[in-house]
Amino acid sequence: MQSCEILIVGGGPAGSSAAWRLARAGRDVLVLDREAFPRLKICAGWITPEVVRDLEIDIARYPHRFLTFQRLHFHFRGLGLRVPCVQHSIRRCEFDAWLLERSGARVVRHNVRHVVREGDGYVVDDAFRCRYLIGAGGTSCPVYRNLFREVNPRVRELQTVTFEHELPYEWRDPNCHLWFFEGGLPGYAWYVPKAQGWLNVGVGGMATRLKTQGEDIKVHWARFAARLERHLAPGADYEPAGYSYYLRGPLQVVQLDGAFLAGDAAGLATRDLCEGIGPAVRSGLRAADAILEGRPYRLEDVTGASLGGGLVSRLLDWAFTRGAGAPAGVMRPISR
Repeated sequence: MQSCEILIVGGGPAGSSAAWRLARAGRDVLVLDREAFPRLKICAGWITPEVVRDLEIDIARYPHRFLTFQRLHFHFRGLGLRVPCVQHSIRRCEFDAWLLERSGARVVRHNVRHVVREGDGYVVDDAFRCRYLIGAGGTSCPVYRNLFREVNPRVRELQTVTFEHELPYEWRDPNCHLWFFEGGLPGYAWYVPKAQGWLNVGVGGMATRLKTQGEDIKVHWARFAARLERHLAPGADYEPAGYSYYLRGPLQVVQLDGAFLAGDAAGLATRDLCEGIGPAVRSGLRAADAILEGRPYRLEDVTGASLGGGLVSRLLDWAFTRGAGAPAGVMRPISR
C-alpha cells in the first residue's frame, strides 16, 4: 500500500491547484486520476483574470493556445448587448495537463472506487493511505460519493446538462458570443474561438427544467448547429458530446475532518454563466491553505458570479436558478 500525507483525487484545475500550493510548501502530495494527461475534457474552456492571478500565470510564458476577449457578446431574442468583461479562452486538454505538470506533485493513473475512514486518515481502494484527502474528481467524484453524499445531498434543480464540441476551425469572428434562452432553452448557447484555429461551440441548460418541458438538449444543439452553419461556422463538422455538473447551491458541508471537497465535486459553478474553472481553482487553493495553516476550510470568497454580481449577473442567476434556493453562505467543516 502506498502512503502519502495528502492524497488528491482528480487532476483537473481544482486538484492541480491544491497540489501546486501544497507541493510548493514542501508537503508530500499524491494525485490520482483515472485518465492519463493530456486528456480530452469537454468544456467551453474560458478562464477569468482571477484564475490567471490566483495561479500566478505569466501569460507571456504560457506555452499553449491563449486568446483574450475584452467583452462578451450577449444575444437575447434578437437584441445584442456587449458586456465589458475580460475573459480568456484556453484548450482544456492543454491547460489541465500544464497545470498538473507545473504542480510538481506525483501523479498516478488510478480509477478510485472505494474510500473509507481508517484511524486518523483515509484508505483508498486498499491501495493508498493518507492523512488528508481532497476530493476534486468532478461531479462523479468518488470522495463525494463515499463520504459526503449523505450529509451534502445535491439540489437537482441546480443540475446543468451540456452538449458541445471543440474542433479545429479557421474562424473569422474572433469574438465570444452567448445566446440566452433561444427557442425556450433554459440556458444558453456559446461560440468560443480559441487561438491558432480552434473553436468550441455548444449548448447548456438546466436539466430539471428541460425534463419538465419535455425537451432534449440534443434538439437545442441541432437548432444551434443550423444557426452556426448559416452564420458563424459554415462547413464545420461536429461530433458533440455531453456532460453534467451543478451550480452553487445551499451545500453546507465541504469538509469532514481531514477530507475536503473542491470544484465540481462540491458543486461550485457560478450561477450566472455556469462557469466552473474559477471556483474550482479557488476552492482547491483554499483546501490546500486549510491543510497548511490548520484552519477551517471556508469558501465565502469563492464567488457564485462570473460577472461580478451586478444587474446582468443577478438577472441571469434568477433566470437559471429560480426555485432552487439561495446559494450557500458559510460552508462549514464537520468533525466526527
